Amino acid sequence: MPEGDTVHLAGRRLNAALTGQTLLRGEIRHPRLAGVDLAGIGVVGVASVGKHLFTRFDDGRSLHSHFRMDGAWHLYRPGMRWRRPGYEARAVLEVPERVAVGFALHDLELLRTEEESRLVGHLGPDLLDPAWGPEHEAEALRRLTARAHHELGLALLEQRVMAGVGNLYKTEICFLLGLSPWTLVRDTPDLPAVVALARKLLLANADRPEQTTTGSLLPAEAHWVFERGGRPCRRCGTRIRVAEQGDGVYARVAYWCPRCQPGPAPRPVRTRRPPRR
Repeated sequence: MPEGDTVHLAGRRLNAALTGQTLLRGEIRHPRLAGVDLAGIGVVGVASVGKHLFTRFDDGRSLHSHFRMDGAWHLYRPGMRWRRPGYEARAVLEVPERVAVGFALHDLELLRTEEESRLVGHLGPDLLDPAWGPEHEAEALRRLTARAHHELGLALLEQRVMAGVGNLYKTEICFLLGLSPWTLVRDTPDLPAVVALARKLLLANADRPEQTTTGSLLPAEAHWVFERGGRPCRRCGTRIRVAEQGDGVYARVAYWCPRCQPGPAPRPVRTRRPPRR
């Protein structure tokens, strides 16, 4: 599932391309919105809230979208060939110089702008909220502390605690703090540092599509442990382990270094040793 910074960047790009423009084409290809035509309506802004995106119109309505696992918004010049097949398109918003296409957006809803809180009011503080301040930090810390008996990795993924963290940042936050993802929140020694690091990592990558936690933008060097199962830890050389964390639809693959991240952990799944490079 895309991280909050990916949705934030998509929102910024859509906002720059569509805001202040009148839609020449406004198709919604979703069963619940069949027959909706937004052509002729003006766009007044596009904003992200955690992993949710709202495209706001001058008639007082908003188009809500959520990327889920495979959704995305692409921007094209008129006449350009789309990079994904047309049957995956769920929304097409065209203005004179840009075409915004929403692919594989399983969650689409048209609602009154004043009712947006119905969809996002339950979320914790948005780590990329432009108005972020001490009160947001305090609320995130309060919500995280309230999950005392939860595993830290799962608490980080809970959008009701802090909005924006996905599996990539969960994994890397735990590594950078030297904690097993299965450490209970109550046993985490510095919860304010968890909140601060989560915001720091998302902010660092908010203005580009590449996501790095190591400081390198090279794909092979961008992460400490995420998706590096079976490879040596960049710090100590111990083989990175892999296991599933969570149950059912909430289960996510966890990566960790047993030496750099001591603490509770399940039996790792077997991973093939990667070829030498």
